[in-house]
Amino acid sequence: MEFGIVGLELSGKTTLFSLLTGHDPAATSGKRETHVGIAHVPDARLDRLTALFKPKKHTPATVRFVDVPGIARGGGQSLNLPELRTMDGLLAVVRGFSSDAVPHPEGSVDPARDLELLETELLLADHSVAATRLEKLVKEMAKRKDPALAVEKGALEKGKAALDTGKPLREVDFSEEERRSLKGFTFLTMKPLLAVLNVGEAEASDLSGALARSGLSRWEGKPHVRVCPVSAPIEQEISRLDPADQPAFLADLGLPDRALDRVLHAAYELLGLISFLTVGEDECRAWSIPAGTYAVRAAGAVHSDIEKGFIRAEVVPWQDLLDAGSLATCRTKGTLRLEGKDYVVKDGDVVHFRFNV
Repeated sequence: MEFGIVGLELSGKTTLFSLLTGHDPAATSGKRETHVGIAHVPDARLDRLTALFKPKKHTPATVRFVDVPGIARGGGQSLNLPELRTMDGLLAVVRGFSSDAVPHPEGSVDPARDLELLETELLLADHSVAATRLEKLVKEMAKRKDPALAVEKGALEKGKAALDTGKPLREVDFSEEERRSLKGFTFLTMKPLLAVLNVGEAEASDLSGALARSGLSRWEGKPHVRVCPVSAPIEQEISRLDPADQPAFLADLGLPDRALDRVLHAAYELLGLISFLTVGEDECRAWSIPAGTYAVRAAGAVHSDIEKGFIRAEVVPWQDLLDAGSLATCRTKGTLRLEGKDYVVKDGDVVHFRFNV
């Protein structure tokens, strides 16, 4: 899973990037540049199974974050970065804190206005791509007849009409055929959007209240959009403490969990992802797949050869395995099941694939 991080200048998005990935961009040249980092997805289920099996290797699921330079009004050129267009989703950071030392570039703190501004930049970037392609497509269709080109033209015209009215492509009702024809354009407003409200220390203890006051609540009902409040500045300070001391400081602030946990949970929910687990003496590992994935496709997440040679999947819920203490006991108790290729893998399933190549 990959997310591109966008935001206005001085929104705190690079602070959030550092908090999520542990990568410190301050150690770089200081130029306006793109930063890439990996976040390890916390999973208590994997931790407990690792403690049970004591494997040589513990491998959590990961999320790749790409932090592009902050944009200014009318500065949508940074939204055309190839790295951003290949992302699975976009994470838009909007500023919800005041600071005399770091004035807001728009002159005032208004998260709802800033998110609308970011959305406008996304819309303009997509509109440019759609309009350019339509011009070329009309000329191409005059030279040759191709049903696929007709589908593409219809989809682009439908999309451009929506963009003309300020409607993002994620809200447009495209047919599956139309979606396939548009896939290669990697439109930004077609990507799921995770809006992160970044508040200051004063509001860190009341994130839900901060969200209600921000004006972002109306975005929560939009299709393929989630809103998540964090306090990146104060949580970055806490993240530098001894891990054993961090829970107490979070509790003192009234924070139920870490920003890392909240953001990644929202990202998984937004993209409709779940995790299944594989265990053994060599490695205990979490794998991310779309909800509703069949066992044979889940096998492909581990290795393409396993998908090709899939025979059966041995499946047990993680809690049943933890309670039993071993896979052998699960077999004896009958909680370890044999499933075929059409079995829909569930969140938290421990799976061992039988295959032959």
